[in-house]
Amino acid sequence: MESQPVVGKKTDSVIKKNKQKWNFKRTWQLHVLLIPALVLGLIFQYAPMFGVVMAFQDFKPWLGFFDSQWVGLEHFRMMFEYDYARQVIWNTLIISLLKMIFGLIVPITVALLLNEMYKMAIKRTIQTIIYLPYFLSWVILGGILLDLLSPDGGLVNQGLLWFGVDPIFFLGSNDWFRTTVIISDLWKETGFNTIVFLAAITAVNPSLYEAAVVDGANRWKQTLFITLPAMLPIIIVVGTLSLGNVLNAGFDQIFNLYNPLVYQTGDIIDTYVYRVSLVSGDFSYGTAVGLFKSVISLVLIIVGYRLAYKYANWRIF
Repeated sequence: MESQPVVGKKTDSVIKKNKQKWNFKRTWQLHVLLIPALVLGLIFQYAPMFGVVMAFQDFKPWLGFFDSQWVGLEHFRMMFEYDYARQVIWNTLIISLLKMIFGLIVPITVALLLNEMYKMAIKRTIQTIIYLPYFLSWVILGGILLDLLSPDGGLVNQGLLWFGVDPIFFLGSNDWFRTTVIISDLWKETGFNTIVFLAAITAVNPSLYEAAVVDGANRWKQTLFITLPAMLPIIIVVGTLSLGNVLNAGFDQIFNLYNPLVYQTGDIIDTYVYRVSLVSGDFSYGTAVGLFKSVISLVLIIVGYRLAYKYANWRIF
């Protein structure tokens, strides 16, 4: 009697292995198609990771990896001792956290408002308009913003002059740069995130709204007690997965918008690493800062996945 469960487990294991072999025989051509992608990934993504040894060396390009002097954790110590390095980390946290918060609130609000529209033609037109910037690169949007926000004849400052407000140097003022970055990021990303939340709204059972109407609930109460709770799982997923971007404030955007006038409030880890390593030639220190960011981001991504699985019953693997 005691051996039956063991036999049953062995039988299940054999059946599972046979099934896997059968599936592989049927789909081996698809696995072959993955080989070029795997080779490219190994060459351009994993092989360059050997370069992280520079973070522990006084790397000299003419000496190479093997002959450069080892300095251990010296560059990491320098990173935490430099006041400007701490300021860069602080700037990154502020910008990324504000992007995460408003990147949830604004799309959710827009999705709820679009859901209340009955004219499908108007609804689709608004969706298309707010979705278009998502397809434009920050190189293009950066040029557009430079023209719109120019203190000398920019459309925005021309509008401010009509109201008696002096021109504002949005991209050259430490007081305005972060606000400009957040608003421009919302302009670009809101359309895509809105579609994600609209998809969650369409999954709500219409009978719930019908029952709410019978009970006398108005549109506000239907939104508050039916729509929002139904959106909660996807909101949790989007919010927790964005934790991995806490130290990624958006290199493309900042690089195309910032200038030396706003380094104090606009310089982030990625742009700092770019200038230190590729422009100034201090490869070891730049690699140390980048490695620090990558390790913290990896930990936050794992935490985000676990939270998403725990609170929203969602998992990626």
